[in-house]
Amino acid sequence: MSNQEIPYKIYLTESEMPTTWYNVRADMKNKPAPLLNPGTLQPMTAEELSGVFCDELVKQELDNETRHYPIPQEILDFYKMYRPSPLVRAYCLEKKLGTPAKIYYKFEGNNTSGSHKLNSAIAQAYYAKKQGLKGVTTETGAGQWGTALSMACSYFELDCKVFMVKVSYEQKPFRREVMRTYGASVTPSPSMETEVGRRILAAHPGTTGSLGCAISEAVEVAVSNPGYRYVLGSVLNQVLLHQSVIGLETKAALDKYGIKPDMIIGCAGGGSNLGGLIAPFMGEKLRGEADYQIIAVEPASCPSFTRGKYAYDFCDTGMVCPLAKMYTLGSDFIPAPNHAGGLRYHGMSSILSQLYDDGYMEARSVTQTKVFEAAEQFARVEGILPAPESAHAIRVAIDEAMKCKETGEEKTIVFGLTGTGYFDMVAYEKFHDGLMTDYIPTDEELAVYAAKLPKVE
Repeated sequence: MSNQEIPYKIYLTESEMPTTWYNVRADMKNKPAPLLNPGTLQPMTAEELSGVFCDELVKQELDNETRHYPIPQEILDFYKMYRPSPLVRAYCLEKKLGTPAKIYYKFEGNNTSGSHKLNSAIAQAYYAKKQGLKGVTTETGAGQWGTALSMACSYFELDCKVFMVKVSYEQKPFRREVMRTYGASVTPSPSMETEVGRRILAAHPGTTGSLGCAISEAVEVAVSNPGYRYVLGSVLNQVLLHQSVIGLETKAALDKYGIKPDMIIGCAGGGSNLGGLIAPFMGEKLRGEADYQIIAVEPASCPSFTRGKYAYDFCDTGMVCPLAKMYTLGSDFIPAPNHAGGLRYHGMSSILSQLYDDGYMEARSVTQTKVFEAAEQFARVEGILPAPESAHAIRVAIDEAMKCKETGEEKTIVFGLTGTGYFDMVAYEKFHDGLMTDYIPTDEELAVYAAKLPKVE
């Protein structure tokens, strides 16, 4: 099919939208390792997890066998307000680069939250409401997840308590106000409102916080208040399940025009966007039906895939959550206050960690200034101001397209544009003013955190 026959934006109709989520674990030969009880170091049971998470979400978290989960009609109806999202052919970027590569991006920023996070937020809020809960607690880094959850909770009339990583709370006051507009309470983390927050502040006075800190606080509030449960925007199996709608739509749009990608690229923090984007493609790869080059892109300042250890670790800084086997930098690792707030998590999804360890995907780390160079280049030719997180994928997509220019290969590249950067103008300002730095932790620094990893046989 010629370029002229492929539109700039490939839309699915409502009737072509996925009606089930895809659980990639069902096709994994090596299943992700189970969550462990931090006290007994035994696999967490459904009963133990139900004190923290909603009952239906616990089932989804532990289910390694069910390949497809029907999407409840109420969630499908909500999805239709902003889904299906477009798969865009980046003709203008291709022309600007002078590359023979064909570049596509799945744009997830066409909702008020500005990102893909709403796909899981509405599902988790739905199950909380169905269970008869009063409200939920959560953490947020850059603010997209907190915004998405506040929207979802408003829709289902649930109380929403958000602990926002302090550096993002200060950098992004308008993101904070969107959450409050939807009725959420927003607290900078670490805070003096929780026991674990006070402990972290005593140990690290003046800290800018981390997702691990915020998770600890959110969990403490959830378990100490009847009628509340904790919900998470990334990392967990249940979240990657909900986000599979991204990849399912992407594949359906490509199949519509007979397009087979050579490589699929996504930014990686905890794994929600990447896991969702690659899900059906990875399924084909696992079943031996097709092959793709799958690339995870993470910040050089928080390089859990490329420089972390594959080991059991706490999911939070306060060490109150279960242990997960994942690529990790250490639960008390507090990254430099880079501007990709959603990629500051110390670990990675257990699903993606297992797939990476088994060699089904690769990972690259990129520096902050190079990321913003790519973001600016993309914005000038494609007309969308990307989120700093998304720009990590853009950076590597451009790099790969330029390699095609050198070799003459006509590869088809697909990447995830997870959201918009209109609340990230402080970051863009620092980049334009030459004040942005590229902090990369030393081997010695990372070794200190690695030495503290839990000893699990």
